[in-house]
Amino acid sequence: MPTSIHPSTKQFGRLFVFEGSDGVGKSTISEKVAEQLRKRGFDVLSLSFPGKEPNSLGDLVYKIHHKKFGIGKISDASLQALHVAAHIDCIENRIRPAILDRKIIVLDRYWWSTVAYGLASGIPKNILDAMVGLEKTVWGTLLPERLFLITRQEPFCAELDSRLWTRICIAYQDLYKEERGNYPINIIENSKPLKHMVSDFIRIITNGWSNKGGSLFQQPIFDPPAVKTAIFIPSNHWFPTKLTEVFDTYWRFAAERQSIFFKRLKGEKSPWTEDQILQNYKFTNAYRASDRVSQYLIRHVIYEGDDSPDEVFFRIILFKTFNKIETWQLLLRKFGKISWHEFDFKAYDAVLTEARNERLSIYSGAYIMPSAGKSFGHNAKHSNHLRLLKKMMEEDLPSKIRDARSMQQVFDLLRSYPMIGDFLAYQYATDINYSNLTDFSEMSFVVPGPGARDGLQKCLSDPGGFSEVDLIRRVADRQEDEFKRLGLNFQDLWGRKLQLIDCQNLFCEVDKYARVAHPDIIGISGRNRIKQKFRALNKPISFFYPPKWGINQKLSNNMDRSSGIKK
Repeated sequence: MPTSIHPSTKQFGRLFVFEGSDGVGKSTISEKVAEQLRKRGFDVLSLSFPGKEPNSLGDLVYKIHHKKFGIGKISDASLQALHVAAHIDCIENRIRPAILDRKIIVLDRYWWSTVAYGLASGIPKNILDAMVGLEKTVWGTLLPERLFLITRQEPFCAELDSRLWTRICIAYQDLYKEERGNYPINIIENSKPLKHMVSDFIRIITNGWSNKGGSLFQQPIFDPPAVKTAIFIPSNHWFPTKLTEVFDTYWRFAAERQSIFFKRLKGEKSPWTEDQILQNYKFTNAYRASDRVSQYLIRHVIYEGDDSPDEVFFRIILFKTFNKIETWQLLLRKFGKISWHEFDFKAYDAVLTEARNERLSIYSGAYIMPSAGKSFGHNAKHSNHLRLLKKMMEEDLPSKIRDARSMQQVFDLLRSYPMIGDFLAYQYATDINYSNLTDFSEMSFVVPGPGARDGLQKCLSDPGGFSEVDLIRRVADRQEDEFKRLGLNFQDLWGRKLQLIDCQNLFCEVDKYARVAHPDIIGISGRNRIKQKFRALNKPISFFYPPKWGINQKLSNNMDRSSGIKK
């Protein structure tokens, strides 16, 4: 269920999308819904794709589409490409700022229209996928709170080409089947008087919807893909999702991996588990902050040195750009201390270039850093990354992040920079949140990475209409019940439960684990082996967590921290 919206809400804005073929009354309904929301005191921005606002790119594309410039012939594919350009312009210049400004956005059409009308006009699907892929990249993690797909048995306008209209309607139905697991979608037949239709939309948008008296909103019909394993529903709390056996493996993996952590912390000798997969392959900890690199970041990068916002931010992003302890130590040896106020691009670039020329790996293999191309005019990836960090500092990004009102806003600020995608922006936002620059709950925001998406697909054969974010939240909320259901003794982090970032990471890890444990269950990537073998490192970690978590004193009272070794 969507959260209630109130005119005085302090949350970010909301996006509601109205889609459907021409002639179903979609535009009229969306305009009336926006009008009624304004009358109730909501701050509403009503937009349409491609757009008809004067002097906008959307207005220009609309006029080209409707042949107001005398262009003789324009191909269907190039016309849809113009539409995508107008969509991107609207997203960046109108929608994202409005979301940050806490407005409710009522959007007439979405990228769906590009696909539906493109397919109906005969554009090959691979060309449309490439076009829409660009738009989806710009949308990032910004998804509709709800999409309303409006239908009719026949169009209001009798002049429409009935065959073309039918093809468009079929394309929309196919899109519904493909997208229903990514965000809430309702199919609505426009068969009631306009006044009643608008009232029903207002009720669901303001969370006042009741199913009594006959709902316009159809219940989704699930057609789950075939899975080579038993499908089960452990409790009605997971209905209507359909789970695979990997779902139970997720919880067993989390409990066993955390058990290994505590055994090693106490100084016990290997093997720390009877699980052959965990003995032979490398997996991260159940808690992200317990991993070796995160521990080094927290203790030696964040909480050592000048604690001014500029310096802390500079150190965090510089360290995380390479995400490799050895690279940080190399820079320390060369410069004595690492400081923004003493930063010299040429000097840092020369040190890293020399290391690369000596065949030293300066980047971690934990996740792939964008190649950067020549974003800042350099051939070397590290040179472009140093320029990016310099740009962030010169644009006073640390101050903007300190003023951010949520983790989502920190994410958006980071995401606005070149070479930083959704996954990296979320990782950086989490690392910054370990410091005193921000202090947001790790239960407030999550962005599923590619590995987590693979893990989710392996755990759930049918998401039941829930988005990936919804599912991760649900897992985090129900963790105690699930451990209890399976009779697992999960030892949390001195009173700190698994957070959204941890649950997201665990989906990534269980994706890898399932490649060996459940080889018949295939994820999105299709990968079928685990690359990294486990090698124990005899380098003790003196565990230290962000002081604001209140863990360090408990840890000191109960454990000999100096004996801990991370797997």
